[in-house]
Amino acid sequence: MSGEVLLAGAWAGVGAHGGADAALELTGWTALTGWTFEWLPALAVAVTALGYLAGVRRLRRRGDRWPVGRTVSFVGLGLGGTVLATQSFLATYDTTLFWVHMAQHMLLAMLVPIFLALGAPITLALRTLPARPRRLLLAVLHSRVAAVLTFPLVTGLIFVLNPFVLYFTGLYQATLENPLLHDWNHVHFVVVGALWYWPLLGIDPMPRRLPYGLRLLAAFAVLPFHAWLGVTVMASSTLIAGEFYADLGRSWGPSLAQDQQLAGGLLWSSGELVGLVVFAVLLVQWMRHSEREAVREDRRLDRLEAQAAARTRPLDG
Repeated sequence: MSGEVLLAGAWAGVGAHGGADAALELTGWTALTGWTFEWLPALAVAVTALGYLAGVRRLRRRGDRWPVGRTVSFVGLGLGGTVLATQSFLATYDTTLFWVHMAQHMLLAMLVPIFLALGAPITLALRTLPARPRRLLLAVLHSRVAAVLTFPLVTGLIFVLNPFVLYFTGLYQATLENPLLHDWNHVHFVVVGALWYWPLLGIDPMPRRLPYGLRLLAAFAVLPFHAWLGVTVMASSTLIAGEFYADLGRSWGPSLAQDQQLAGGLLWSSGELVGLVVFAVLLVQWMRHSEREAVREDRRLDRLEAQAAARTRPLDG
């Protein structure tokens, strides 16, 4: 793993693959203390958080309201989850244990994008950016590329096929052996997750937005594929990146086959839990949308009644 400084000395030696071939055993203590510092994701998170908070501050200084929940979702949970995935023991052991990598994968691809989407960063940018960058952002939002990349059929296929291609070709082992590919793999997890969750759950303006009923149907159709992927990983008789993991010479923890079983089981179970979160968010959003629509309809009817009363008043006189 490139550019990392281990805060607790979790590695005992550096192997030929750029990782460690003799990591300290993963225990509760090393999970708490085995943090690393990856400067590139740390810098990206810091810049993004500062930009978001600067936008919130600008809104408040001019007297506009910005929901605290959006800030907590984007900065605290979304970017905070990114820090956890790229700096904690998940990053320290992600090339040593397959199940740790899978936990990192699920965090970056399934949870972080949800919270980033609920933070509505595009809406915040449109309300705070100067005129020229705002026009550029609007042009991107209304472009044909954005329309394609936010179309649920396209994003759903990418979201479903992406992990199958990663784990059942040589790509995953290549990311373990190449530090640059390893870092880009983390980025691509977030990007693919964002492409799916932003139009599904996000509250930002989109080129095309499905009704809530179709969004629920899309979630029902797509999310089970991660459970099937987990079952496929567990049932596979071939070790995924087995050559790489065997070369590490790890003498503690689960065997290579048990490690893959744990990874598949984690993918299966966590996919189900994330599915429940997605359905809950969609249902809450749908109910709030219906309430707002009811209020708007009541106001419209009140206006019509007032207009009708105003037209008939002279006749009564």
